[in-house]
Amino acid sequence: MEDRAPVPSPHPAKDVTEHVGYRLKRASAALRSAMDKALREHDLTVPQYSCLELLDEQPGLSNADLARGTFVTRQSANVVLRGLKDAGLITRPTTTDHGRALPVHLTPAGQQRLHAARSTVYAIEERMIKSIPVRRLTALLADLDTMTDALEY
Repeated sequence: MEDRAPVPSPHPAKDVTEHVGYRLKRASAALRSAMDKALREHDLTVPQYSCLELLDEQPGLSNADLARGTFVTRQSANVVLRGLKDAGLITRPTTTDHGRALPVHLTPAGQQRLHAARSTVYAIEERMIKSIPVRRLTALLADLDTMTDALEY
């Protein structure tokens, strides 16, 4: 067995639970759990809800666009879209006149489901952010964006 020099921590931390990545993952897991529970009442999953939100803001997005925007693979996005289409919440043509992208749109039922679910999800976010002083929210958002940018090449 060879001796290995300890790897220095990127910042002072007594254990892994004090690392930034661990704390981000913990916050993400708590948010996901709260959203999963709340969205079950609306018969939606988090990826389905995320797709509805994106389509409300940008009608006509493609599967690839929705996959990127919801942080899932294209294959997973196809499964999500199939579920939304089967529930009558989106329309998606089977063919397109140009290119390969099939534009996706919300149906009136999709708009209604999104509106009902949105208030539940926004209440979760409000509960989460009201735990920190308002004056720090802008800095927190900027810091999160800066950390993301540092990891994207």
